[in-house]
This record gives sequence, C-alpha cells and structure tokens, in this order.
Amino acid sequence: MTYANTQLLIDGQWCDAKSGKTLPVLNPATSQEIGRVAFAGKEDLDRALIAAQKGFEAWRKTPAFERCKIMRQAASLLRERAAEIAALMTQEQGKPLAESKAEIGMASDIIEWFAEEGKRVYGRIVPARNLAAQQMVLKDPVGPVAAFTPWNFPINQVVRKLSAALATGCSIIVKAPEETPASPAGLLKAFMDAGVPAGVIGLVYGDPAEISSYLIPHPIIRKITFTGSTPVGKQLAAMAGQHMKRATMELGGHAPVIVCEDADVELAARSAGAAKFRNAGQVCISPTRFLVHSSLKKSFIEAMVKQAGNLKVGNGLEDGTTMGPLANPRRLTAMAEFTKDAVSKGATVSAGGERIGTTGNFFAPTILSDVALDAKVFNDEPFGPMAAIRTFNTMDEAIAESNRLPFGLASYAFTKSLKNAHLLAQQLQVGMLWMNQPAVAWPEMPFGGVKDSGYGSEGGSEALEAYLNTKSVSIVCDI
Repeated sequence: MTYANTQLLIDGQWCDAKSGKTLPVLNPATSQEIGRVAFAGKEDLDRALIAAQKGFEAWRKTPAFERCKIMRQAASLLRERAAEIAALMTQEQGKPLAESKAEIGMASDIIEWFAEEGKRVYGRIVPARNLAAQQMVLKDPVGPVAAFTPWNFPINQVVRKLSAALATGCSIIVKAPEETPASPAGLLKAFMDAGVPAGVIGLVYGDPAEISSYLIPHPIIRKITFTGSTPVGKQLAAMAGQHMKRATMELGGHAPVIVCEDADVELAARSAGAAKFRNAGQVCISPTRFLVHSSLKKSFIEAMVKQAGNLKVGNGLEDGTTMGPLANPRRLTAMAEFTKDAVSKGATVSAGGERIGTTGNFFAPTILSDVALDAKVFNDEPFGPMAAIRTFNTMDEAIAESNRLPFGLASYAFTKSLKNAHLLAQQLQVGMLWMNQPAVAWPEMPFGGVKDSGYGSEGGSEALEAYLNTKSVSIVCDI
C-alpha cells in the first residue's frame, strides 16, 4: 500500500497549507520517512474557523434523521475502505495490521451508535403552574468544536469526538496528530464522501501548542475536547476555563489490576496480558500496576511470562506480528529508564527489559516482579509494553494502593467472589472498571476518568450532553 502525503481539509476542500510548509511522517518500524503532512499556519486556521461557523449554521438546521443517514453512510464507506486505511495506519503508527483493522471496525460501530443516538436527543415538557403557559426544556448544539487527538489510536480517538459532535448538530475542527495523519484523513474523507456539507468537519495539522492557543480562545469555538497527557490536558482545560468554553478531558491513566486470592490465574494473565501488550502498551487504559495476592505470585508471574513469550514482535505489516514498535525513539529511552530504576530498587526482570535490534523502535514485552512501591514504574505511567507486579495480602491493602495515585481512568480486577466484586465496584476511584475480562470499550458505555485522568465522557448517552446546551423556555399562550 502506497503512503500518500496528507493535506488539510478546509471548507470541504483538501488543500496544502498556505505557506506550503510540510512535516515528515516516519514509519516507527523502520525509522524511514514515508510521506509528508501539511503544516497549518494562522491563515489556514482562520479559513477553517470561518468554514466551521458556516458549516455549523447549516448542520444545526439539518434534521437529526438526515444527519443519521449521512453518518451511517460514512460508517459503511469506512468499512469498505478498512483494508486500505488500516495499511496506512500500520505504516505510520506501527501497530499490527490486525489491530488497525479492528480499530477501524470499532470506529464504524461507534459512528453508527452515535448516529442513532442523535435521533434520541430529547427535550421535555414540564407541567406549568400557570395553565396558560407552556414550559419546555430544549437541547441545542453547543456550536463549533475544537478537537485535539493523539497518535496512539489515530482513528478511534477522533471518531468518538467527531461522531458525538455531528450527532448533536455541531461542526468540528480536528487537530489530528502529525505523527499519524493519513488514517484520520481517511476517516474524514469517508464522511465527506457520505455527504457531510462543506465546513461541518475540518482537519488541520501543525504546531500543537500554536494551534491550541489559537483555536481555544477564538470566539467561534464553543467547546474543547482533548485526549492526551495530564500535564497538557491541565493547560488546555485552564485555557478553556479562561474563555468559558465547555471542555471534555480524557487524560493519562496508570491502571491497577487486582488479582484476588480466588481469581482464575490463567484467565487473569490471558485477559490482562492481552490488554497490556495491545498497541505495545501505548494505550491510556492499559493495565500497568499489577497487584497480585501473595498466594498467587508464582503462578501469575509464570503465566504472564508465558503470555509475553508468545508474542511475535515485528513490523505490523508482516504476517504473524502480534506486537509492533513503539511510536518514537523517546519511548525506547523511557522503557530503559523505567527498567533500570525498578531493578535498582530491588525488582526482578522476569521477561524482556531491553530493546530488540537496532532498527525501528522495538522493545521486548517486559515483566517486572517484586517491584518496590517507590519505583518509577509504580508511580508514573510507562505507556509501553511493561507490566509491573507486586503482591498484597488483604483487599483493603490492594484497594488503598489502587487509589493512591492521582490517576483515575481505568482499572481491572479478577475474582470469583460477588463480595469482592461489589467491594471493588464501590471503592475503586476510577471512571471504568473491567472485571474478569480485558477492556471492552463499547460505544454505548461511558468512557472517561476521574481525578487527574480528566472529566466528561466520550461514550454512552453521557457523551452527547457535552455537545448540547440546555435551554429553558416558558411561553404564555393566553394573550
């Protein structure tokens, strides 16, 4: 599959940046340049903003039923083009081709779910105290949206924001990642080809800080949605607050995994291992802190080492590859530092712990056991193929450690006890909890975190609320 250069999408037209400036796109499996992406300047952003306002005025007047039909057509086109877009994603992001195809399949499901849910954005009639009056609650689209998305899931991080915005009648400008530009462009092309009017969706790339500092304060933009690191999210949320803009923040996680005394060890290792090494661990909801009951320590470590050993690490385009490279050389450095720090504090490297080869950003699936609480990997999100294991003796101890950090995005637990399940559901301070299974982020379920992991949801009916204003209307009819 040939990798094409990626342009901006402004007012329904694919175009180069006004300045002609571009950035290189590198394949993380080979470290070679595979294409270029247009670099937007302020002139381009101004054009995108004007188009978004125009698109919003048209799209908000399009009936929800018609919006749904267009969105469903976009989902259909995305499925038809899945093989082509998946090949682009694997080249620019690195994940195995099977994972890229699965991401596109899930994206299509997300679009369809939001398309249908948009037809169920209801207001309500409230009984009036004055019988000559009618009291209504109306739901209006908030306005043009600025979305900022990361490179780890180039399509699914865009599609949740895009689908919620379009379903509610908003227009949207997507600032997609410069590292992985072609696959999100393929997603937006499906929407354009499905009949979304010009200006309703825009796509820009460039300097992240410059684009965010220009779009967020701009009076045309009425809502911000961001997925990325907690430090950057706090900066953008503060900027949004200064300008009274609605914001949804899906930020960093450092997900705990609690393997209870009565857990099925094989199930826990298989499920948590699959979630851990998906996308080489570059997943905000990836399990990272493994808290294992002391009686299961030996059997669980053995099962996890086996799980890691069964992975085939390599170029995502090659047959049989089950784990691809890290996104960039910085991640290799980070993995080495996490490993060295953990070992210096008494941890054992049970598997992996080192770079693979000298070409590309490959790091071996790593299992660290007997990890100290003050080790860096138990306090900072590794965002890589690294599982850190320590033991506990009581549920209170495991819950306290799970809640110790300021993160609160995802968590996992394995138990056969209804009592344990109830206790964990009640006491874990997270936005999402999966028990006896890997992460299954279906569009109909809420998706988001608490504490420093952000606020708001990008799934379920809750996701639509962030794109809607509530209007109270009272009409006296007897005049």
